[in-house]
Amino acid sequence: MAAAVIDGEEAPSHGDIRLVISASALGTVFEWYDFFIYGTLAASGIIGRTFFPAGNETVQTLLAWAGFAVGFGFRPLGAALFGYLGDRLGRKYTFLVTITLMGIATAGVGLTPSAAAIGYAAPAIVLLLRIAQGLALGGEYGGAAIYVAEHSPPGRSGFYTSFIQAGVVGGFILSLAVILLFKALVSGAAWEAWGWRLPFLFSLLLLAISLWMRLKLSESPVFQKMRAAGERAVNPLKESFTYPGNIRRMVVALFGIAAGLTVIWYTAMFTVLSFLQTTMRVEETTAQLITGFGVLMGTGWFLLFGHVSDKVGRKKPIVVGYVLTLALLFPIFWTIGAAANPGLARAAEANPVVVSGADCRYSPFDKQQATACGKLLDALSKKGVPYTTRTAAETQVTIGDTLVADTSPAGLDAALARGGYNLTKVTPTAGNIALILLAILAMSMLSGITYGPVAALLAEMFPPEIRYSSLSIPYHLGTGYFGGFLPFISQYIVAKTGDPYSGLWYTWGVTLLALLVTLFGLKETRGAPDTVA
Repeated sequence: MAAAVIDGEEAPSHGDIRLVISASALGTVFEWYDFFIYGTLAASGIIGRTFFPAGNETVQTLLAWAGFAVGFGFRPLGAALFGYLGDRLGRKYTFLVTITLMGIATAGVGLTPSAAAIGYAAPAIVLLLRIAQGLALGGEYGGAAIYVAEHSPPGRSGFYTSFIQAGVVGGFILSLAVILLFKALVSGAAWEAWGWRLPFLFSLLLLAISLWMRLKLSESPVFQKMRAAGERAVNPLKESFTYPGNIRRMVVALFGIAAGLTVIWYTAMFTVLSFLQTTMRVEETTAQLITGFGVLMGTGWFLLFGHVSDKVGRKKPIVVGYVLTLALLFPIFWTIGAAANPGLARAAEANPVVVSGADCRYSPFDKQQATACGKLLDALSKKGVPYTTRTAAETQVTIGDTLVADTSPAGLDAALARGGYNLTKVTPTAGNIALILLAILAMSMLSGITYGPVAALLAEMFPPEIRYSSLSIPYHLGTGYFGGFLPFISQYIVAKTGDPYSGLWYTWGVTLLALLVTLFGLKETRGAPDTVA
């Protein structure tokens, strides 16, 4: 990793470094706010109801999460485009462009008419804007992380770049805070009708602040040195795949680092929020407050483990974090579920729902299920009620030991109520909220220990002249596809199986893959001069 002192030139002062960290981290907060505001509102159902016409609430939810995933899917293309520009034109001006594109696209979502007003043009416009957001975000993280890393003095890059990781989390917290603020300022009816658009438009103010701060920055000293010496890559995108050993490094960065840290991080935020709001039926604002406060408490983990990585290396904390995730993921969510809605958890244990039938095929995407058994599964899935299925000649439902005679919608609701399934929105007790917060804090620790050291690690893995491209491409492939599709895949698994915890197997499986790749493929980078052989 290059030091801040470059061939006798004066190193950046402490004031310069503080400005670098503040402007980069706050810009990251604002840009990820823009990206997360969609996901936060998708978890509440507003995005699906507004932009995706469908007669099936489950389909609307899945389509909204698919729109979330589309933005992530285009991040690798943005990484390639802006990585090229960052290695050729400079770090500073590239991430000025990315944040401008992000701010404009986010405000555009807030201005897009609903599907009720313009039909299928609404989801088409939203998807195009999500693509623009994905392209912008593909260039943002690499630029901010490298910019801070290339200003960091020796032995401090892990700690300094950890503020970028905390900034990503800060974007999620800010999205929740702004949503709660605007919800408090307008009536419930106004919020549903138009108030939810205000957080999207708020991004224009954040864009202005971020541009003002970032325009005060100078170019990275490492890039200035390369430009002065004429050492910039001619074609950084091509050279990322031809530089000796670089493909191996990019593969390790993709499957060992980006994929693993992202699924843990998104599970700690979006899965927790969605799990509370939908599966555990916690009142929406309460769920958002609990999740936001819990994630805020856990932000310090990113700074702590970034600092730790300066002392013990980058690889050790990440490996330990992966192992702990495999061991603690399900227990943490079992704790959240039991504390969030104890009555629902007790009912599922005491009176499990079993659906029997000769043909229990169920597709969450179908507007109308083909069989009687499939229709029952669809009804239970929409209510968030866990179930199991059995093969039998006759279609029927049992709740505990009781056969449900009337399986009409009203009859099924009444039978579930008798079985103890309270499907109304609940507010956990103070003691249970404290327990949920401890569980979220534990989940945030798993995210912090795996994510805190990553910006320094990735910057150290790749040569300076192709660093922006080589870092951004695997990072955004991993976060874009493994992480961006996590809400959609996990929600689909839950809907398909009827098990509210089954979606966690996706996180668990990707984490196991990342652990194996990291153990056997990643070489320690702390203290390496420029790149790992």
